Amino acid sequence: MASPEPSIDLQQGLFSHLLELRSRIVRASVTVLLVLLALVPMANRLYTELAAPLVARLPQGAHLIATEVASPFVTPLKLAFYVALFISMPMILYQLWAFVSPGLYKHEKRLARPLLVAALVLFYMGCAFAYFLVLPAAFRFLAAVTPQGVEMMTDITHYLDFVLLMFFAFGLCFEVPVAVVILAAIGVVNLQKLRSGRRYAIVGAFTIAAFITPPDITSMIMLAVPMCLLYELGVLAVAWLLKPAADGAGRA
Repeated sequence: MASPEPSIDLQQGLFSHLLELRSRIVRASVTVLLVLLALVPMANRLYTELAAPLVARLPQGAHLIATEVASPFVTPLKLAFYVALFISMPMILYQLWAFVSPGLYKHEKRLARPLLVAALVLFYMGCAFAYFLVLPAAFRFLAAVTPQGVEMMTDITHYLDFVLLMFFAFGLCFEVPVAVVILAAIGVVNLQKLRSGRRYAIVGAFTIAAFITPPDITSMIMLAVPMCLLYELGVLAVAWLLKPAADGAGRA
């Protein structure tokens, strides 16, 4: 008769993992909550800063509007939550890393650590790039093409949704180097294919930029060019982090 001990050990191991996962989720959630509580008193100020790129380019006398009764209260709080999530992301990723790292091999840890840090930094850079460079250029264009007799007054909730979508899109687009390294690490591409595929990467960057950015050529170029440069950065990262594997794949 088979001993039940392996089954009991498996259940205990699974239970301990679930307890640890709950503990990591609680720590990450508490961090977000504490940051959110600290940001709530300045929620309106946060929204004023977020709206600055548009307000500065509105025609004289134009302003943002609230078309729903609760929007002046709910929308700044919604922004405060997203900012809290944004600020807490290092702790969230740390808790994720602390949970999964014991199950990784040494070479996997060596690759995963810089990728996690790079992914976080690049996402922040993409959001900052959108806020300081792309959004002002886009709003300048949209204000310039507004038809005569049309007042450009944007709803505060729609503006927040638009800006958050732009932040998310630019943050993801700036993850190109991380995506390139991951594809090379799992064997989808190698260093030789990456170098020979530059022309396709350029076409892809301009195509993605045309879909994501507002309908002006300046915003499209401002996203496509950094994506091309980030692709080259990803190729260099593959050559540095995965050189033996990449070279071996190239000789195969």
